[in-house]
Amino acid sequence: MTPLMKWFCRKSGKSKFTAKDIAAMKATAALKAADRNPYSWNMDFYEYPDGSGYEGRFTKCGICTLMQELGLYDLTPAMCYLDYTMSEAGGVTNFVRQYTLASGGPYCDCGYKKKGK
Repeated sequence: MTPLMKWFCRKSGKSKFTAKDIAAMKATAALKAADRNPYSWNMDFYEYPDGSGYEGRFTKCGICTLMQELGLYDLTPAMCYLDYTMSEAGGVTNFVRQYTLASGGPYCDCGYKKKGK
């Protein structure tokens, strides 16, 4: 990971779980952007009932669409794994996932749990 990317992840981590962050996640979910742009995402937003974090559950993935068109779909799961790396670099979350669309799951769940919870 480059120094610039580490800086970006740390900066992003500082705003995780703030009211502004949660509002932005809810706004992104409401957009359903992939309905208009196949290279974007559709997601739903779920806050964990125990207050430990939240999950973005993606039902359409622009990266999956692009990688299929480029004939590189078999590489997509490796790209999904970067979510763990970026979360760790942010320093404030533990990334949790059960499924990815790229691996044939019903959706892609991107869960962010507060460290120590």
